[in-house]
Amino acid sequence: MPVCLHSRAPVRLNMVNADEIAKLCYERFSQLPRRGKPEPGREWTLLAAVVKVTRCANSDTVDKEVVSLGTGTKCIGQTAMRPNGDILNDSHAEIIARRGCVRYLIQELHRAVTGRDSSVFCRADQRGKWKLQSGVSFLFFTSHTPCGDAAIIPMTDSQSPSCPPVTSVRGQEGTDGRGDLKRKAVEPSEGKNVKRPCLEEQETAQTKPEDTGDTKQTFLSDSSKSENPSQSHSAQTRVETASQDSGQLETKARDPSDDARLQSHVLDIHRTGAKCVSGGPADPLHPGAGYHSTGLLRVKPGRGEPTLSLSCSDKMARWGVLGFQGALLSHYLQEALYFSTVVVGKCPYSQEAMQRALVTRCSHLLDLPAGFSVCPPELLQSSLEFPFSQAQTELRHQAQQGRISPCGAAISWCNVTEQPLDVTANGYKHGVTKKACGTAKARSLLCKLELFHSFLSLVAATDPSALPDSLRAELQTYWDYKQASQLYQQAWQQLRSQAFPLWPRSDRDLLLFH
Repeated sequence: MPVCLHSRAPVRLNMVNADEIAKLCYERFSQLPRRGKPEPGREWTLLAAVVKVTRCANSDTVDKEVVSLGTGTKCIGQTAMRPNGDILNDSHAEIIARRGCVRYLIQELHRAVTGRDSSVFCRADQRGKWKLQSGVSFLFFTSHTPCGDAAIIPMTDSQSPSCPPVTSVRGQEGTDGRGDLKRKAVEPSEGKNVKRPCLEEQETAQTKPEDTGDTKQTFLSDSSKSENPSQSHSAQTRVETASQDSGQLETKARDPSDDARLQSHVLDIHRTGAKCVSGGPADPLHPGAGYHSTGLLRVKPGRGEPTLSLSCSDKMARWGVLGFQGALLSHYLQEALYFSTVVVGKCPYSQEAMQRALVTRCSHLLDLPAGFSVCPPELLQSSLEFPFSQAQTELRHQAQQGRISPCGAAISWCNVTEQPLDVTANGYKHGVTKKACGTAKARSLLCKLELFHSFLSLVAATDPSALPDSLRAELQTYWDYKQASQLYQQAWQQLRSQAFPLWPRSDRDLLLFH
């Protein structure tokens, strides 16, 4: 049984290069089987991953390992949600990566409670509780700016030429594949002010308006002209452009004097497809930079109907207070688990917007229960672009390939011994027939029901004398187990009341399965 030494501060990414993290995640993706990946030159997707960072004792050696990886751009609509928890509601890459990480953490806790070695957890002071081993931390990578508030990025006058006003293109609404950074542009027939394309739309004027989630987009081929100076961490900012012939990334050094020209006044903003939650302030929809309000909770757009999924910006902000482990695993953990760092790949990016969306909105919270705190991550950007981004897909696109579109599948890979790979589409296992829907064969390993069953297996494997106090009551349904995680629910109540009072409450009838 591992024994913890004295606790240390989380390992920060000042020990790790942001490009190194991006490369590690891209390489892990390249090693996966072909199933569920985008068709080169025609389909694009977004990538997110959780990386475990381990500082070796008595040395400066730092080991970095991808423990969960996800791709995806879509969400199901409200009417497609099911009361038995057997469908994956939100398939944006960030959410897939986090849920895959929960599978990994359940496995590591299972190892710990059964007396086997865990590379993550050791016993804590409280009965039945566990905590991270000394020197272990987790960071989060996403290939694109999270959808929602973080996607509302200033666009300077030097950027505007690459983002002309949307003109009449019938049937091409430019909906974002992910639900954010790119959003649909108003059609002239709607009789409203013409909008500049959202970030997502810039990446493909050809994208079909069937995108369901918030789409995150990467730079177009001339993206180096629109790089935000807030990304700079040195005198010379490294700017990458993609070669259409070779598909290789070429790194060029930009003259620092270019930054001055980028400091010009903001003419417009990159827009998000995520819509403000009901019951609160709405976007003013003014032309130019006054189109959006910032700092608001938003829901991801769906495929023709609204979704109940909050934006990735909102969910990641919540992780910074409640942790990314969720309510169920909080039963076993003495302290919530927080990402020490968030790394974003090469894409339209604003340090100010990321700080506002992920950190500032929750920075004032008080009176959180034991084990929870406001734990803002360090925010960094890599200069490396995801090879299957929308921009890179456009560069490789051939006319005979037809319309460019977001990949319909979502991939989850996590470092578990059984069934590490899970490929889904429309919330179910990829390739299953309609007849199989509703059966165990069709369920994603990341859906609520499957994760709940995995958690119950952990509880069953725990010696009764070593069960956490919160699990000693008579509990039956998924709802019961979540509500019994009292400290987590108290922290959630403080977060809701002080920062996010408009966060929609979950429908209890959708959580009563077992």
